[in-house]
Amino acid sequence: QLQKDLEEVKELLTKATRKRVRDVLMTEKHKLELEIKNQPAPKPKDVAEEEKLSLGGYTVKINNYGWDQSDKFIKIYVSLSGVQKLPAENVQVNFTERSFDLLVKNLNGKNYTMTFNNLLKPISVEGSSRKIKTDTVLVMCKKKREEKWECLTQVEKESKEKEKAAYDTSDPSEGLMNLLKKMYAEGDDEMKRTINKAWVESREKQSKGDIPMDI
Repeated sequence: QLQKDLEEVKELLTKATRKRVRDVLMTEKHKLELEIKNQPAPKPKDVAEEEKLSLGGYTVKINNYGWDQSDKFIKIYVSLSGVQKLPAENVQVNFTERSFDLLVKNLNGKNYTMTFNNLLKPISVEGSSRKIKTDTVLVMCKKKREEKWECLTQVEKESKEKEKAAYDTSDPSEGLMNLLKKMYAEGDDEMKRTINKAWVESREKQSKGDIPMDI
């Protein structure tokens, strides 16, 4: 509608001869051009359809999954009851070299999402895909190199390494101390009493010379 108004103003400008009329028309022309420029771009049909589907309900973040691997693929299994009944386009996975995100739209009135960032190793975007099975979505991440992954993400690896470093020490007594401290910090009252008792008894034995090592 604004475009039609603009075209009519332009046509009138070509016919106008009086300065005052031309000034008024020029002002209106600039005003219409600005309005047209600031209008939101029309959304493509597929985006509009996607938003319509998303209105089916609220979004649920998927936290439960299982995973496996072969020489060539990392396989992530996501259980979603009835997912095989959805149109294929309602199950989307976007891959990058070190991440992927899954979106399942309008399943029983809800949308489901799952995102993995900082994958442990690079994957092939072109070679990765998803398969829809009975009550399950299988995400297939194609490995760039055929090697075994010890976990899925870099964060998991760093967490495991920190935990291992806390107890993997050349001094066995230091490792035991760390373990006891962890058990004490995370234990209930009964656990703390048990550790305190063992600690006192070990101190008593050490003072009598029964055991040489301080635990």
